[in-house]
Amino acid sequence: MIKSKLKMDKIRTRFAPSPTGFLHIGSLRTALYAYALAKHNGGDFLLRIEDTDQKREVPGALEALQTTLKKFGLTWDEFYTQSERLPLYSSAAKKLVKDGHAFYCDCKPKNAKLEGFSQELRDPCRNKSLKSGAIKLKVPDDKVVSYCDFVHKKEISWNTDTVYDATLLKSDGFPTYHLAAMVDDLSMKISHILRGHDWLPSTPIHLLVFDYLGGKRPEIGHLTDILSAETGKKLSKRRDSVFVEQFLDMGYLPEAILNFVMLLGWAPKDNRELFSLGEFVKNFDINGFQDANPRFFYNKLNWFNGHYIRQKTDKELIELLKNGFLPENTDMELLSKIVPLVKERIAKLSDFSSFAGFFFEKKEVDKTLLGKNYKEHLSKAVEALERGILLDKIPEENGFKVGDFFMDLRIAIAGSKFTPPINESIEILGKEESIERLKKVISNN
Repeated sequence: MIKSKLKMDKIRTRFAPSPTGFLHIGSLRTALYAYALAKHNGGDFLLRIEDTDQKREVPGALEALQTTLKKFGLTWDEFYTQSERLPLYSSAAKKLVKDGHAFYCDCKPKNAKLEGFSQELRDPCRNKSLKSGAIKLKVPDDKVVSYCDFVHKKEISWNTDTVYDATLLKSDGFPTYHLAAMVDDLSMKISHILRGHDWLPSTPIHLLVFDYLGGKRPEIGHLTDILSAETGKKLSKRRDSVFVEQFLDMGYLPEAILNFVMLLGWAPKDNRELFSLGEFVKNFDINGFQDANPRFFYNKLNWFNGHYIRQKTDKELIELLKNGFLPENTDMELLSKIVPLVKERIAKLSDFSSFAGFFFEKKEVDKTLLGKNYKEHLSKAVEALERGILLDKIPEENGFKVGDFFMDLRIAIAGSKFTPPINESIEILGKEESIERLKKVISNN
């Protein structure tokens, strides 16, 4: 169980995304950790949609988000939408003004993105005694605010002289994150907040809001940044694949993505690597959070995905391949013969087409890939097939190098150096089709 000042209370965590597009891989990790933290301790996991910035909302994003979370088994106990809770935020903001912890501001922001933020830490309206406008936090002078980060396991503090007067309620009546999330965390009795490291600079604002609103302040943990293995920089939408839906479309299985993501910032005591969601919840330990930023290695993700592909039965794999990873009008009987050959060799479902597409259509052969003796190799292969002789005997009988002979055979049959076992592939293609492909390569100069 979690050792904290809230240990006697029920553990309640939340995942609070904005419906502004696809689910970021880092957000999936946050949701997973929040889910495991709650469920390991018999608590509740809440899904809260933070949709108060309606200019950024993408149509259909809310439904897509819920569908994606369900694919990973991250189901929630309670569901909330912030746009349906506006009176609560307005009431909280006005109370802060009444209590002297906030003030009205009638300054016009330079643009929508800059609303509520000024290069000046102290807003000029804080001493005007206005009665309308946006509501901003009245940050006290020369006060230390601090908290203990349960991910990084250390005390972090700020002097309020470095904290700006942040907007809490905009002039249009909609709250900013600084108000809405804190009001919700208190009213929903959230015990532990897990969020991205980019929220750390805003934390002193949130600590003040928590203190001024009253109630039990949740414990806070900031997760590490996931870094690109290539650049060493934080994963970027411009440079990297960062959305969960992209990985699903590439043929990564949900259980593989989840297993990979759970180890990007958390480690078990025994260095175990393979976990189902249920096993992860059972073994989850809050002390397993890592302090160093993890790197996103595709070869590791591919290893996980290949493992989970090979756990599927042939029938299950065929059903997965039907979700957009097969050529049109695929012969299911032919497919059932091919799947056992490729299951051990593909890392993701999208590999099937490049690895086994030659079964369904003839591939153009790049003759620069062939060896200098390819015509002799292929001619002997044709003779063997016509006479029913095993291809494995051809190299020895003719003094061919085994590797060179079979490489030419692969390229001529499949148009690629990388194929399922070539003897079994030829058997599936059939003698006539295989001979036709070999003769075509031989005859084309």
